[in-house]
Amino acid sequence: MKHYPHLLLDIQQHTALVTLSNPPANTWNSDSLHGLIELVHDLNANRDIYALVLTGEGSKFFSAGADLNLFADGDPAMARKMARLFGQAFETLTDFRGVSIAAINGYAMGGGLEVALACDLRVAETQAQMALPEATVGLLPCAGGTQNLPWLVGEGWAKRMILCGERVDAATAERIGLVEQVVATGEARNTALALAAKVAKQSPTSVTACKSLIQAARSNPMKHVLPTERELFVDLFNTQDQREGVNAFLEKRAPNWKNA
Repeated sequence: MKHYPHLLLDIQQHTALVTLSNPPANTWNSDSLHGLIELVHDLNANRDIYALVLTGEGSKFFSAGADLNLFADGDPAMARKMARLFGQAFETLTDFRGVSIAAINGYAMGGGLEVALACDLRVAETQAQMALPEATVGLLPCAGGTQNLPWLVGEGWAKRMILCGERVDAATAERIGLVEQVVATGEARNTALALAAKVAKQSPTSVTACKSLIQAARSNPMKHVLPTERELFVDLFNTQDQREGVNAFLEKRAPNWKNA
């Protein structure tokens, strides 16, 4: 199987389980960010993959974000390079053709939370802690955090977390909409995989179209997206999955999706 730096890939039926493995805190660096970009591109090209689950190795950290040693010397050129790379990597994850699910199994700090925000869904274990503490060290979230966080939790909580440096526990994260579900310690991965299995029961071509429409609501007025919604509905009639889905329902059998 192809190697991706600090990323362990396990294909389980129609789901790609990706584990960030960079001890001791599963930080991101140039190699792992490039690896994430390549991995998502490869998964997009694999028509048998419908979902991606991302988790951290070990029981303490989902991801502590960037390795701050990269910024210790105050080099603006390095800062620009890494900011662009973080942005490109996490935006590539957001644009994954299928459904991405973050299984937050511990601390998700800075870029570690931003990569979870780049996913479609988030499941957190009860002991998880989440924060965007960049301003505490003279930086700012540069991989989508200032945009994705308020979209999920609202401007008020986004400002508490970013401007006040407030850390939230799993229960608070669920209450404010930062995560969709809180589970017991050690259960995030299995819960995320169960959600991915639900995705696999949907038409993958329909899921891709629906995801693009939902994402479009972030940057487009509704009146601009509604005509696209109708056009994509009609476009599905040019796919094998549309015919298979309707016929499977009428014949009272499970559909055999082709992602085509």
